[in-house]
Amino acid sequence: MTKKAERTTAYIIETVAPIFNRHGYIGTSMSDLTEATGLTKGAIYGNFENKEALALSAFEHNRNILLQTIDNKLDIGIEALDKLFSLLSFYKQYDVFTLPLGGCPLLNVGVDAQSNNKLLAAAVKETIKEIEGKIALILENGAKQNEIKLPVPPLQFAKQFFTMIQGAVAMSTMTQDRKYLVNTVTYLEYLVKQELKK
Repeated sequence: MTKKAERTTAYIIETVAPIFNRHGYIGTSMSDLTEATGLTKGAIYGNFENKEALALSAFEHNRNILLQTIDNKLDIGIEALDKLFSLLSFYKQYDVFTLPLGGCPLLNVGVDAQSNNKLLAAAVKETIKEIEGKIALILENGAKQNEIKLPVPPLQFAKQFFTMIQGAVAMSTMTQDRKYLVNTVTYLEYLVKQELKK
């Protein structure tokens, strides 16, 4: 692939990622994509096999931005609690962070793809598992270093922790009330102190 072709492909993905995320796989029309990119249908499909391949690339683009940001937040401090509080602080502003992405990619694509695109649904599920794994690793290392006490196995705690975060994201998205997100994350900060602090 030439440099120009690579730049065109990257431009298409960056431009259509928020559209797919906002409108869903079925809800995004070819005219939405040609209008946003200023390219013809032929030019778009010259870079992607089909609409599904483009939608998957769009999700992966948003997913990579999210995962990179989560990695950066978990890379702060040395102790497990510092890392968890850094992650929670990020999620307090998650609605603001996801605005340029077209909303939460896990929530939007995950719900939309359940009934109409197995490939996208599987990609979301894999991303959720990856995030839970990152949180579980922080917890496991924290317990090994004797920084935190864990009432349950690391992965179990990580799954419950992330479920509460994503539930808050869903509620704040559906009600257009960010208090669901802020209040839940504030409660999780309290919970982490109560449950995990030695």
